Amino acid sequence: MKLAWELAKRFRRAKQKNRFISFISFSSTLGIGLGCFVLITLLSVMNGFERELTHRILSVIPHGELYATESTGIRHWEAQVHRLEQDPRVSQVEPYTKITGMLQYKGELKAVELTGLDTTSDNTIAWRSRVPESDWTRFQSEPDGVLLGKGVAEKLGIEKGDAVQVLIPTMTADLSFKAPHSETLTVSGILNIGGELDNYLGMMHLKKASQALDIDSGALGLRFTLHDPFSAFGTMREIGYSFPQSAYMSDWTRTQGHLYNDIQLVRTVVYIALTLVIAVACFNIVSTLVMAVREKRATIAILKTMGATDALIRQAFVLQGMINGVIGIVSGTLAALLIAPNLSAIVRAIENGLGISVLSGDIYFIDFLPSQLHTQDVIVTVVVAFILCVLATLYPAHKAVKVEPATALNG
Repeated sequence: MKLAWELAKRFRRAKQKNRFISFISFSSTLGIGLGCFVLITLLSVMNGFERELTHRILSVIPHGELYATESTGIRHWEAQVHRLEQDPRVSQVEPYTKITGMLQYKGELKAVELTGLDTTSDNTIAWRSRVPESDWTRFQSEPDGVLLGKGVAEKLGIEKGDAVQVLIPTMTADLSFKAPHSETLTVSGILNIGGELDNYLGMMHLKKASQALDIDSGALGLRFTLHDPFSAFGTMREIGYSFPQSAYMSDWTRTQGHLYNDIQLVRTVVYIALTLVIAVACFNIVSTLVMAVREKRATIAILKTMGATDALIRQAFVLQGMINGVIGIVSGTLAALLIAPNLSAIVRAIENGLGISVLSGDIYFIDFLPSQLHTQDVIVTVVVAFILCVLATLYPAHKAVKVEPATALNG
């Protein structure tokens, strides 16, 4: 192996004297490095989107819901909460009442979804982390207080302390039209969840929300936080089918599941596309080595007449090709390890410098470019690229072994 390594280095130095072969060799190294860099970086971005979906969106959006089919709400919900919290799959259960209506302020209207929760419960810590502590304290002390999403407040020009009206549709037994009734609320603070949720989400007191909808039991439904959010579909159906009261079942995969599916689809497409880019770059290794074999036919013939085995010749050309591949893999991976963890800060600096926004909170569920580097992504990318580089050297090495000394020297 040591002799094969020395031959590979000598062949490589000799190859650099040929500018055309040297250019193809450089392009293969550059292509492999660029492919590894982009693949690892984009996979880190997909990981970042998945992290934000799980920790940001699903911290305020329940993993699952059960809400009563009757206008009276969930009967004896306190006992149901105690029973359901014994389920090992369930992390938290909390009562809630959701109001979907129109927020009115100075003649302007905006559709909102206000969730009424028990503000004294520890389950509201995710909401509490989205507002300043002073605003949360004010909200708790105001029975008619409401926390509005940042996008809603900016759209209507609402500030803390303003009084707003919520127009709530009135349900009738015969489904006839009836004028909505209104509730006056005081804006205690502004929620900053990030992304499109800020454009319609809000929070109010559970008691006030239930009174506004005339819910006698005190809660329209129950919100669930599961230990494994990705088991929500099956878990909520099992819980719903065994629930003693008729209720509608829902889970986050119905409302936000398309985001997760999109992330997984993009991850797959990115991986396939950039793996093919690395494979195409490896084809340049094939071209480089094939031309090197033709150029070194006489040298190969002399080595064979001196006793070099086929295995030695094969190893020399495989190592020569792998040098280009390894240089590209190492340089691309190191660049990704440097850029990927800091990508969010880099993109934000570019946005501030150019005055542009890469992701708009009005469209996407977050308003910044996230990134999270996973070790397994780096390992898989390096292994796949290395295997492709090795495969690219096999055909030229086989051609080198097939060189006949007599034919090569006489030619």
